[in-house]
Amino acid sequence: MFKEVKQKDIVVGSLPLMEAFYTVQGEGFHQGKSAYFIRLGGCDVGCVWCDVKESWDETQHPLIAVSDIVEKAASYPGRLAVITGGEPLMHDLSFLCDALHQEGFTINIETSGAHPLSGKLDWICLSPKKFKAPLPEIYQEADELKIIIYNKSDFKWAEEFAQKMRADCQLFLQPEWSKSDKVLPQIIDYVKEHPQWRISLQVHKYMNIP
Repeated sequence: MFKEVKQKDIVVGSLPLMEAFYTVQGEGFHQGKSAYFIRLGGCDVGCVWCDVKESWDETQHPLIAVSDIVEKAASYPGRLAVITGGEPLMHDLSFLCDALHQEGFTINIETSGAHPLSGKLDWICLSPKKFKAPLPEIYQEADELKIIIYNKSDFKWAEEFAQKMRADCQLFLQPEWSKSDKVLPQIIDYVKEHPQWRISLQVHKYMNIP
């Protein structure tokens, strides 16, 4: 079983789990694929427009054994796991990734990049935030760059990050949900002028699914 090692007062063989559910990925490059989401508690980035602020305080979420998390994930037919948060890289993901791979999962992560990478990840979606900068080492590791557009100045900010990424990194602009009516037309115009970018929509919200 998993070796229990104390690290920052958390047993490495367990993680603070806010929620886990089987659904369809609604955003980014893997949009439309069935996926098992593992949302971990804890975030020190603190986006003002975050729609899961209840995830920020990891002490409010129970420590669940990695073996139990993976057993539940494996009970569904899909074999894409998405680790998200909060900020999932606040935790050592090595045990979780190893266990998921043993069950045949492909592992995606959605991260602000503000903490060091851990675990063997198959796809890294970097979604940097202005409130806490990404660590420089993640730029060449990320497979996908997803910039949330909240106001017009974010387009310039997006281009600054795009210049730091690998040449084959997939580039996405996504409207912040509460301002979609205003910023989506701007994103459409921008992508038409800058075809290296693609549009990411939170289609799970349109479909009314988790």
